[in-house]
Amino acid sequence: MATVLEKSVEMQGARSMGHMALHYKNKEEGPLAARLLTMLGYELTQDLLLPNGAHFYRFVVDPKHSPRGDGIVYLSLIPDAQRDLMDAIHKALDVGTDHEHAAVVAMREKMDQDPEYSFHYGTLLESLEDLEAIFLALEDANQNDPELKGRLRLVYNRALPGNPDVDARLDASPIYGGVTRYAYGKNGVQAFLETDLLSSGILGETMMLEFDYVFPGYDRHVLSIVEWE
Repeated sequence: MATVLEKSVEMQGARSMGHMALHYKNKEEGPLAARLLTMLGYELTQDLLLPNGAHFYRFVVDPKHSPRGDGIVYLSLIPDAQRDLMDAIHKALDVGTDHEHAAVVAMREKMDQDPEYSFHYGTLLESLEDLEAIFLALEDANQNDPELKGRLRLVYNRALPGNPDVDARLDASPIYGGVTRYAYGKNGVQAFLETDLLSSGILGETMMLEFDYVFPGYDRHVLSIVEWE
């Protein structure tokens, strides 16, 4: 039976999530990666041009974090040593060829089935309408934006069914209405963006970003209790 771990240190003050450091893959695509984060609702607070010509960006998830040390998303060019390591891994495992290592093929299959299978970064929104607007814009960009077309993979998870009010709202949603995938919990939804503009994970090929919304008034929801259908 799972138990709640006891704190090893008695905390004297509050804590919050400080920052997430993301990497874009190519120097020339730094501004495009930053534009994508802006489309996702993050607020740009610094754009520093480095001597090597790459940009270092500071975003916050909400304007209230601008003067603080939390709620930050840093975006910078992937370091040379990390790029070299990924190149070596790709070469050793024949990544991207017709004879990829079986472990790579199996991992790709798992990621295609479940966006949460590997490392990802989640942002909680307080408005379902905001989430819908963001992802409708991403869907359009993936079809029509000359710089982003075909580079955005979008996946949606509905709340587990059973709450008539939630089910009715999602049936009427412009993005969740026809969705048959379900989250590991009730009373909340997930939307995932995978893009090759950003580098993360075991192979460093893409980054998975998750956006969540929890319907108000429910203690039991997708981000409080993990459930299975």
